Amino acid sequence: MRLNEIPVEGIPYDQLKIEKIPCAPAYAERAPELVSAGSRTVVVNPNRTCMPLGAMWAVLGVHGAIPFVQGAQGCATYVRYTFCRVFKEPATIATASFHEDAAVFGGRRNLVEGLRNLVVRYHPEVIGVVTTCSSEIIGDDMVSFIKLARAQLRQEIGPEQADRIEIVLVNTPSFAGSHLEGYDRASRAFVENMATVRDKPNGKVNIIPGLLYPGDIREIKHLLRHMGVEGIVLFDISDPLDAPLRPPQKFPYEPPGGTPAEQIRDMANSLATFALLPHAGQAGARYLERKYGVRAVVGPPPVGVQGTDQFLRTLSAVTGQPVPESLLDERGRLIDSLADTFHHTMMKKVAVMGDPDVVLGVTRFALEMGLEPVALAGGTASKTFTRDMSVILKEAGFTGDPLLLNGGDLFEFEEYLKKLPRLDLIIGNSKAVDIAKELQVPLVRTGFPVYDRFGYQKRAVVGYRGGEILLTEIVNSILGYQYPDDRTHQL
Repeated sequence: MRLNEIPVEGIPYDQLKIEKIPCAPAYAERAPELVSAGSRTVVVNPNRTCMPLGAMWAVLGVHGAIPFVQGAQGCATYVRYTFCRVFKEPATIATASFHEDAAVFGGRRNLVEGLRNLVVRYHPEVIGVVTTCSSEIIGDDMVSFIKLARAQLRQEIGPEQADRIEIVLVNTPSFAGSHLEGYDRASRAFVENMATVRDKPNGKVNIIPGLLYPGDIREIKHLLRHMGVEGIVLFDISDPLDAPLRPPQKFPYEPPGGTPAEQIRDMANSLATFALLPHAGQAGARYLERKYGVRAVVGPPPVGVQGTDQFLRTLSAVTGQPVPESLLDERGRLIDSLADTFHHTMMKKVAVMGDPDVVLGVTRFALEMGLEPVALAGGTASKTFTRDMSVILKEAGFTGDPLLLNGGDLFEFEEYLKKLPRLDLIIGNSKAVDIAKELQVPLVRTGFPVYDRFGYQKRAVVGYRGGEILLTEIVNSILGYQYPDDRTHQL
């Protein structure tokens, strides 16, 4: 039945859902040998991006820092474009601008001249030199190149001014790993280069948030404030990538906020380092633990009730500060929301995709809501993803057997979902938009990247308040899809 206009007598409820027009031809099952990512030499709809992006994300979270990309112009342009789509903010990223001659003769001249131009034009306090596949393949001796560049800067602008500029090298060959490893390597590189002295305990905790959005980082700071704990947030993008518009702006433009260099230097004196997303930040936490004895607390992501509970319990044990009533009230409101909506979420079939840490945290919260996971796809291959997910499912008493994809692409994920008898919801990033449209199920957007909606970078999904936000969107997506508008008031 196809209607060009609504008839005067109205439309019966049993016909409201049959007006969907398929987005694609009828599904034809693929040959099994073509479905598994491990049996293909082509990647279809990758569930990750390149290593340098994660390192550039990290550098932009340091106050007065500019990433310098040792590679071609496209390596910087793609990342600037991606950040602009996601954060709706300008991202200053410099590049060595490789051309054919650099591929033949090496990138030394490009780096030396590029760093010189960056310093005299933008006066950065910190420069994060991020390598790319081209630089790594031709074998650029980056340590020697940076020494040469610093020597020339000392001659041109003077030793005192040149030596105040921190230059941190992050090796990120983009033919390996993913954006998570790029961020992880940056966390290690910055603390190794800058946190070099442990002399006077500061009573603070270090937070390495991973690839969390500005709204998430502000929520973590909110939890720390209510706990009465002082924290050093490494790679704090909450202001640089969500800055207020207050013209006139000075040139060169320097976004507000970011982690000050002196705080990074002080990280060796902290009580502990919390790496909230283990795959993006664990390396920095482990280095500080091995080098200076600063306790490393790696995960789990503070998403939902149990994840946030564990973060606050550990924070309380490390600092001696009790969890205040104000945060217990926030926890109670999240529990109340779960109780108010369980009849909408119980036994609904959900698929989750994205970065492995996000999938782990969101799946645990989904189980708290009574959702039943049917497919769980972590975009970056991980040594711990399958094990950690099995623990989460077992702890929740879940007896189902969801598909676990550790790495790979979204083609296999999509093919599996198409063969399911029922699917109610997908939770993931914007890479799943076309899948959700074709399967005609709602998509709740979370994780990186979300580029087809506005404002998601400003909201939180971590903490108790972030859990309420995510719960609200999940429930409303189910209601909006499964119930006629004029009957939702009865629910």
